[in-house]
Amino acid sequence: MVQNKSIGSRSFDILLLLFMAVVSILSIAPIVHTIALSFSKASLAAAGQVFLWPKGFNTGAYDQVFSDHQFFVSFGASVKRTFIYAALSLFVTVMMAYPLSRERKDFKSRNVYMWIFVFVMMFNAGLVPTYLTIKSLGMMNNFWVLVIPGLVNVYNAILVLNFFRNLPKELDESAGMDGAGAWRKLFQIYLPLSLPVLATITLFNIVNTWNEYFAAMIYVTKSSLIPLQTYLQQVVLTIDPTKVTTQNVGLLTQVSNETLSSAKIAVTMLPILLIYPVLQRYFITGITLGSVKE
Repeated sequence: MVQNKSIGSRSFDILLLLFMAVVSILSIAPIVHTIALSFSKASLAAAGQVFLWPKGFNTGAYDQVFSDHQFFVSFGASVKRTFIYAALSLFVTVMMAYPLSRERKDFKSRNVYMWIFVFVMMFNAGLVPTYLTIKSLGMMNNFWVLVIPGLVNVYNAILVLNFFRNLPKELDESAGMDGAGAWRKLFQIYLPLSLPVLATITLFNIVNTWNEYFAAMIYVTKSSLIPLQTYLQQVVLTIDPTKVTTQNVGLLTQVSNETLSSAKIAVTMLPILLIYPVLQRYFITGITLGSVKE
């Protein structure tokens, strides 16, 4: 009986591994296909002959992306924006979540603020009023217009709030008996124990900010402020027919908008692929403990 159960358990493990292997391949295949397209000849890519391996290998698409000085300017602007936003948003989120995680006897207006935050999760003013507000505040063509408007993320605050509430209350009570105030409890007890959820929301903020491009399209015209994603949205392979040269014709045979778009995608996902493994080990714990209310 025990042996049959053991055989059944091993069979289930093998099927589970096979299923996960198939899911992994299906998840990785689009990335590999995109990279293969970016290194392929334009005509072969347009003919649909490229799948998981480059055909007519060339680096023309990447040469086209990197040839413009604006690429490096925009890359620096994106890095600056992403890390400043992630740091400020983490600070604001913790400052929101900590008082809201307290009991009502400690924070009498807690329920009022909670209803306000839930309301703004469901409703927003819309694009036109937001644009008019930002314009009236004189924030157009300003770096902070890419940071401040989305700084408060209620969903992240609720994750951190619930994580705080799931920590043992005895720690809070014992610290209070030792004379610790609210700030000391936060920095010496809650934050050190909350690394999983803090890493999780930091990962959310980095990915979302790095990939966001629309705000700069409507609020920014200065080239020094344009993030990488917004810049790459505007990169299109164009050749002036009145200035056709042998070099241009050669470029047209090697690069197309399809291979150029693939190169753009490959370049922009590289930083996230480098950051994600560092924070991934906290991800499941942060989501699980932060999404369940005791």
